[in-house]
Amino acid sequence: MNKRTESGYACWLDYRLIPNEPLRSAYRKRCSQLVMIGDSPLLQAARRELNLALGVMLGEAPVEAEEDAGAELSLPVLVVGTIGSSQLLNPLASLYHFDELGEEGYVIHGSGSDDNRIYLSADADKGVLYAVFHFIRLLQTGASIEQLAIRELPSNGLRMINHWDNMDGSIERGYAGRSIFFHEGRFIEDQERVRDYARLLASGGINALTINNVNVHSQESKLITDEFLPDVAKTAAIFREYGIRLYLSVNYASPMELGGLSTADPLAPEVAEWWHGAAKNIYRYIPDFGGFVVKADSEFRPGPFTYGRNHADGANMLADALAPFGGEVIWRCFVYNCLQNWRDRITDRARAAYDHFMPLDGTFRDNVMLQIKNGPMDFQVREPVSPLFGGLKETNQLLELQITQEYTGQQKHLCFLVPQWKEVFDFDTHAQGEGSTVAEVASGRLFGRARGGVAAVANIGDDASWSGHILAQANWYGYARLAWNPKLSAEQIAREWIAMTFGLDSAVERVLLGMLLSSYRIYEDYTAPLGVGWMVNPNHHYGPNVDGYEYSKWGTYHYADCHGMGVDRTVRSGTGYAGQYHSPVAERYESTALCPDELLLFFQHVPYTHRLKSGKTVIQHIYDTHFEGAERAAQLAEQWKSLASLVDSARFGQVLDRLAHQAEHAEEWRDCINTYFYRKSGIADERGRLIY
Repeated sequence: MNKRTESGYACWLDYRLIPNEPLRSAYRKRCSQLVMIGDSPLLQAARRELNLALGVMLGEAPVEAEEDAGAELSLPVLVVGTIGSSQLLNPLASLYHFDELGEEGYVIHGSGSDDNRIYLSADADKGVLYAVFHFIRLLQTGASIEQLAIRELPSNGLRMINHWDNMDGSIERGYAGRSIFFHEGRFIEDQERVRDYARLLASGGINALTINNVNVHSQESKLITDEFLPDVAKTAAIFREYGIRLYLSVNYASPMELGGLSTADPLAPEVAEWWHGAAKNIYRYIPDFGGFVVKADSEFRPGPFTYGRNHADGANMLADALAPFGGEVIWRCFVYNCLQNWRDRITDRARAAYDHFMPLDGTFRDNVMLQIKNGPMDFQVREPVSPLFGGLKETNQLLELQITQEYTGQQKHLCFLVPQWKEVFDFDTHAQGEGSTVAEVASGRLFGRARGGVAAVANIGDDASWSGHILAQANWYGYARLAWNPKLSAEQIAREWIAMTFGLDSAVERVLLGMLLSSYRIYEDYTAPLGVGWMVNPNHHYGPNVDGYEYSKWGTYHYADCHGMGVDRTVRSGTGYAGQYHSPVAERYESTALCPDELLLFFQHVPYTHRLKSGKTVIQHIYDTHFEGAERAAQLAEQWKSLASLVDSARFGQVLDRLAHQAEHAEEWRDCINTYFYRKSGIADERGRLIY
C-alpha cells in the first residue's frame, strides 16, 4: 500500500491492481493497445491518465500504436480522439450525432463483435478527456466493457467550485487545513498539489472554479492587478490543461481601493471605464478567464446600495466590462439585513433574497448569473428550497451548495450530503406546472435560458487527505457527479465512490454504503429538529447552543417559549414567506396540517403538544430523535470497526478517530437539546429516559 493510498491523498483516483484475475485479464484483452489521436494539452492529460490507470490496474500499460499501424490494429485496441480527426473513428459517425455533443459531451462505444475496438470520442478535446475518466471509472467499479454504447452530455453548463481561501493561507469555513493556493500573502510556489487537484476536479467533470474568498480582503483585491496576475495566469494554465476555467472573486469597491477613484457608483462613467480597463488587462494575461464572482451589499461587503443603485445596476456594469472578452458575472443572492433587531417579529431573513431580486427579474445582462443558495437561510441541515428557484424566470441562475460542512459537522462528523442535495435538485417548484424541478430551473432549460448551472463551496485544504475526514471526500466526489447529472441516485454515487476509493470488496461496500446513506438523517436527528436550525455556538458554528443566535442581529430565531416553538412564516398570521412559492407548494407550507413534518417549525409556530403526521407530539419527537440519533452515531463507529482487516491501517485509524469523536459529540447535542426543551416545556419524556 503506497503513501498516497494510506493518507487518502489519491482520493477516488487511487488506482490499484485489480485483484480479480479473470476480470483483469478480460480488461487487459480489450485494452492491449492504444491509439491516441492528437496532442493538445487536454489530450496529453487524457493520455497520461489512461496510461497511468491502465498500467496500474491491469499490471501493464497498453502498447501505444500509431494511427496507420495497419494489420496491428486488428488486435483489440482503444481508439481515443475527436470525431473527424482520423479515419479510425469514422464508424462512429453513423451511430451518434456528434454535432449535438457540444464541447463537453462524449461517446464510449464498443460492440465487441465488429472491429474489436473501443472508441472514446467526442466533438472536442474536453469531451475526450471526460470520456477517458468515465472509461477509467468503469474499470475501477468492475463494470463490463464488452458491450458499450454510452452517450453523455452534462446537465449543467457551469459546474463550479468556489474556494473561500484567503491569501494569508487561512480558509473561511475551512476544516481541512490551510489553502493549497496561498501562503503569507503570496501564491505557493510549488504547484504540484494544484495540478493534482485539477486532475481530481476534471475526473468528475468540474469545469470552473474560483480560488479566493467571496469576502475579498485588501490583499485578495490585488489579484486583478499586475502584481499578482502573472501568478494567477500560472494557476489558470494548470487548470486549463484539465478543461477548467478560472474565475476570481472581486471586491466591488476596487475602483476606490485599487484605482484611486472617489466612488464605486456603477452608473458613474469613470467606474465603468476603470472596470473595463481592469478586465482588458486580465484577459491579456488569461485569454480564457471566466469572469467575476461578486458578494455585494451583504454582511458589510460594499455594493451598489451605497449609491442608491440596485443589484442589476451593479452586476450589469461589471458584465459590460467583461462582455467583449467572453466573461461572465456571477452575482451572489446572499443579501439580507444582518443588523436585525431580535425583537422585530416582522422582518424575516428568509424573505430577503426573494424580496431583493424578484423585482429585478429580466433586467440583468445575458452574461450575468445569479448564484442562489439552496435554501433561503444559510446551508442548514434542513431548510426549504429557495423560492427564487421558480420565481425568477427571465434571469440566468446558479444553484449554490456547500460541500464544506459548516453546519453539518465540519468534517469531524460523517454527514454524506448527496441525499440532501438530491432533495434540492428534485424539488418541484411548479413554476411551469408539475415537473418544474430545481434541476431544470438551475440548468436554464425550464425557462429557455442560455446559461445556468451549479456552484459549491469547497471542502478541501492542505490536509493529507484533502478533506480532513476520509469519508468527507464522498461529498466532494458526489457534488461533481450530481453537477454533471442530477438524476444520479445517492446510492449509485456512493457505490462508485466506495469502489474507486476502497476497492471492490463486497463487505467494505456493504458497510460503507449503509454508513454513508444513513449519515445525513443521523446528523439531522441529533441536531436540528423539524426544520429549526442555527442552534450552534456563534461565530465558529460548531457544537450545540440552543440560544446561541436567539437574541442576535443575524435573524436566526426559533422563538421557543414555555408553550411551543417555531417561526410563523405563514401569510395569514406570520411573515408571509410561505407565499413566495407557487401553488400548490405555497398552500402546503401555509397549512399546519399539510406542512411536511421535517419543515414544520420552519413555517409554523406550534405547541409542544402538537401532533405530527407520525402521531408523535413535537416534544416527544425532539426527545426520540435526539436519543436515537446519538445511538445511531455510536453505531457508525462500531460498523466501521468491522472493516479493521479490510482497510489499510492509516485510513482506518483516521476515520475511527473521527467517528469516536462524533459519537461523543452526538451525546453532547442530545443532552443539550433535550435538556433545554424539557426545561422550557416542563413536559417529561414518555419513555422516562434520563434528561438533565
